[in-house]
Amino acid sequence: MGVFQQWVMGLESLGLLDVLLPFLLIFTITFAVLQKSKILGDGGRRFNIIIAFVLAMSSIIPHIIGRGPDVVIVINKALPNVSVLMVASMMVLLLIGVFGKDVNIAGSGLEGWVVIFSIIAVAYTFLVSSGLLARPPGWLSWIVDPHTRSLLVSILVFGIIVWFITKDEKPEEKRRTLNETVKEVFGGAMK
Repeated sequence: MGVFQQWVMGLESLGLLDVLLPFLLIFTITFAVLQKSKILGDGGRRFNIIIAFVLAMSSIIPHIIGRGPDVVIVINKALPNVSVLMVASMMVLLLIGVFGKDVNIAGSGLEGWVVIFSIIAVAYTFLVSSGLLARPPGWLSWIVDPHTRSLLVSILVFGIIVWFITKDEKPEEKRRTLNETVKEVFGGAMK
């Protein structure tokens, strides 16, 4: 059995999968809905966090103590079907992106990094699958260790979840073109 499987089984034996994952799901969805709807106003972020926390805890407590309606069981039964629908939706979006004429999904400052990371990940996957890159270079040999990979995946997933939920929304700034930047820097010399 692999290290990641042992890690997941360890979490399951502690009961964290039945508690932690539904808690994160309910907290995230509730917080996102409260933030987007702005029920408590523009400055209600702290209240939204508390309300989302209380709702998530009150949803998983019946599962822990074994009384009342068990939302966790409902979630565990429904999520596989929802996941299949999400994968199908993503495949449709991929097909639209490949065969669509003009699809613009830009809008965040991270789109360049996402593209670079995706290209590197796809290239690495194809190189390993084709046998051209059987082992990573010496300076990346630590990635092969299953303990390191499981630790990195855990930290990355929970870090992204926490960052995504708690980041402040900033107003979008209009990007200047290179021509505008050069004109600003050199002033009247470019006339």
